[in-house]
Amino acid sequence: MDLQTLQSECLACRRCSLCESRTNVVFGQGAPDAEVLFVGEGPGANEDAQGLPFVGRSGQLLDHYLEAVDLSRSKNVYIANIVKCRPPKNRDPLPEESAACLPWLRQQFQLLRPKIIVCLGRIAAQQLIEPGFSVTRDHGKFFNKHGTLFMATYHPAALLRYPVNKPAVFGDFVALREKISQVCEHTY
Repeated sequence: MDLQTLQSECLACRRCSLCESRTNVVFGQGAPDAEVLFVGEGPGANEDAQGLPFVGRSGQLLDHYLEAVDLSRSKNVYIANIVKCRPPKNRDPLPEESAACLPWLRQQFQLLRPKIIVCLGRIAAQQLIEPGFSVTRDHGKFFNKHGTLFMATYHPAALLRYPVNKPAVFGDFVALREKISQVCEHTY
């Protein structure tokens, strides 16, 4: 199976009730040979409308951080979410919604084989790193899980609400760039 086939299957997903209110499934976007996978919690209104991850104001901010460390959706990263359909009113995904959607993310991971996964926000970090993960306490730290490095940082939407954390996130992205140069074959 390849990403395109997986995406076609995912677009028809009806594993949870989020499918009832979605406009589009937001499968993911980026380079199929990405060495870094960014994972958010779920699509917002702009993402649901366009069918692409992180396209609103928070996506513009994410792109700014990516560009600052020579990363980009088109050349060396892939961006996805824990859930592929928008939760109503941008609420946190319910446990059963996340559980229904995680197999899609696992298959994306198996096809992409990234060396580093960056969790954007608490929800993604608690799903992928550990249930008690605190982004406030542990952002920017790397964790090795079965040969893949995981790191979490603040969600871009949280930075729009609390811009005081922007310098810390920039530091996380600089640390990410340094880690990429250590573990990945390509030099960015």
